[in-house]
Amino acid sequence: MRVDLVPDGLWERVAPLLPPAPRRRLPPRAALAGIVYVLRTGVAWRDVPAQAVGCSGVTAWRRLRDWTEAGVWPRLHTALLTELRRANLLDLDDCAVDGSHVRALKGGNHVGPSPVDRARPGSKHHVIVDRWGTPLAVTLTGGNRHDVTQLLPLLDAIQPIRGLRGRPRRRPRRLYADRGYDFDKYRRLLWKRGIKSMIARRGAAHGSGLGTVRWVAERAFAWLHQFKRLRTRYEQRADLHQGLLDLACGIICLRRLRKSS
Repeated sequence: MRVDLVPDGLWERVAPLLPPAPRRRLPPRAALAGIVYVLRTGVAWRDVPAQAVGCSGVTAWRRLRDWTEAGVWPRLHTALLTELRRANLLDLDDCAVDGSHVRALKGGNHVGPSPVDRARPGSKHHVIVDRWGTPLAVTLTGGNRHDVTQLLPLLDAIQPIRGLRGRPRRRPRRLYADRGYDFDKYRRLLWKRGIKSMIARRGAAHGSGLGTVRWVAERAFAWLHQFKRLRTRYEQRADLHQGLLDLACGIICLRRLRKSS
């Protein structure tokens, strides 16, 4: 098994979350290496080099399916966010949201005609990040869904983040967004949740200064799409693509922890 695919830090956090498996099955760390290999390289599952990685692509896909259905990846992401908050590496006061289109080559759920790709089948990644661009939650919709429709679902997708004394945090104080989110209805809904909306106004001149905070959402997409399997959606099952998104978010959080240590 290639150790660089599943370093000790990642395995120590994933192992306690995995459901029990029969002893005769392939060691779960090798299966995780196969999943991470596909996530990083973007190769088809059938093209995973079993001898080099330590796991066949078919087995890796089956484990991805089983562990996704068991809810492993969101729990991993939440655990790492808790570690970041404990280390004072999360700033939940200022958050930003954005969306990004990806082509969906094999169809499936949460696929629609993309308005930025000549109506070809596509999906959309929606992300909410903290002040430094750390992904707090990510959702998947069809390519024809408007960004603003995922504003509240993104907020609801943030799990309670512990790590410090007091109540867990799960909502920002200020939320930054571009002109695509400029709807008074959603400003009011944010206000009712106790969140100050910092959303650019349509038709207003550029130079409001909001971009100095909002740009980290675009950087988060750059981090996510460094994982080649996420640049284009190949999974027909939306839950499996969502699982890969959550795993990528966890790896990004782990990288931030490593850099600070």
